[in-house]
Amino acid sequence: MSAALGINRPGVIVAHHSGWGHTAALADAVAEGARLAGATVTTLAVDHITEEQWTVLDEADAIIFGSATYMGNVSAGFQTFAELSSRRCMTGAWRDKVAAGFVNSGSKSGDKLHALMSLSVLAAQHHMHWVNLGLFPGWNSSTSSEQDLNRLGFFLGAGAQTDTDVSAEQVHKSDVLTCRHLGGRVAEVTAQLLAGRAGRAAAA
Repeated sequence: MSAALGINRPGVIVAHHSGWGHTAALADAVAEGARLAGATVTTLAVDHITEEQWTVLDEADAIIFGSATYMGNVSAGFQTFAELSSRRCMTGAWRDKVAAGFVNSGSKSGDKLHALMSLSVLAAQHHMHWVNLGLFPGWNSSTSSEQDLNRLGFFLGAGAQTDTDVSAEQVHKSDVLTCRHLGGRVAEVTAQLLAGRAGRAAAA
């Protein structure tokens, strides 16, 4: 139970596709942030999703989508998952759940905004409620640092950059902390939404 809100802990799923482990490391950071904010969290790689895992997604209060960015868009692995979700789109299984997203690329830009837009459109097609990053941009003045949160200056979701020739353990610390922030923000917004629904039901 959430002591502050007096409701059940929100259930958050971090559904991601990672090509070389970098996005998976960021997914772990997102999950940690949501957990620290009081959510019950499941991290789910969507490469070979099972019927049981689809059920876990259907029962979640929030889904945070994550993908590597390839050729300016989400990875083929994530897109396969997105297309497989179309049946749930038609039935409204994810309607009014909370959604958010994070992406990673090798280049500083890498057209990550396009990938984030793809994730937000996926959420919109499912009639979900999209949560933005909620951070001001960092590393944009002579006195700022690449260690700032949101060092790449994204608003729609979390954008990360990892050199293509480093291991998953070398994902940039700022990007890890930015993704952790996103997870916490989603957990808090989801808890607020659940509290509002509970209050409305009690008043009815």
